[in-house]
Amino acid sequence: MLDLAQFEILTFDCYGTLIDWETGILGALRPLLERHRVNVSMDELLEAYAESESAAELGKFKPYKEVLEEVVGALGAKFGFRSTADERRSLPESLKGWRPFPDTVPALKRLSRRYKLSIISNVDDDLFADTAKLLEVPFDFVTTALEVGSYKPSFNNFQRALEKMHVSRDRLLHVAQSLHHDVEPARALGIHAVWVNRRQGRPGGGATLKSSTKPELEVPDLKSLADLARC
Repeated sequence: MLDLAQFEILTFDCYGTLIDWETGILGALRPLLERHRVNVSMDELLEAYAESESAAELGKFKPYKEVLEEVVGALGAKFGFRSTADERRSLPESLKGWRPFPDTVPALKRLSRRYKLSIISNVDDDLFADTAKLLEVPFDFVTTALEVGSYKPSFNNFQRALEKMHVSRDRLLHVAQSLHHDVEPARALGIHAVWVNRRQGRPGGGATLKSSTKPELEVPDLKSLADLARC
């Protein structure tokens, strides 16, 4: 068990950890697939999303809006339809409406009484600015993929965040839903990490690629983390 009293800063992944991105993704993609008469299960669609997003983030860096547009195009190729420009834009345009998990805002408010809060997110600056309004808690540090020019699990994103925070790695705790994008690289860099298992009890990896990494601490939600921290 981690001693949560040792930490000064909590860094958070945003989409999937604080924001219910799977509901947001499905809400944007289901109407599109129905329009093209594609019938796939929720889990199949989310796993196809994970594969397509990961592929789109490889190679030369592009903003996350373009990544999401490529995802729609790749899903069309996978499921046998050709997407229009409007359909490809529909996914990134939906992101600003993706909502926090019910426990997110109350837990962040509790945690902010004890810790500085930071974001390390695979997103564009303007997209996070819209999301930040929904989180209702100011963050002391924000590091985006657009700023760094790379996507997690790249170490670059964590190293840029460390440069901003000027804190010993032993005083930093990364909190994230994705083992692949967050927990694995954080642990490789000697950063303590908590896995927020938002898919607890559901099969598969959902909208993130699978990883065999073992987290130091697993919680089902942020309320549980705040309870453990006695905030």
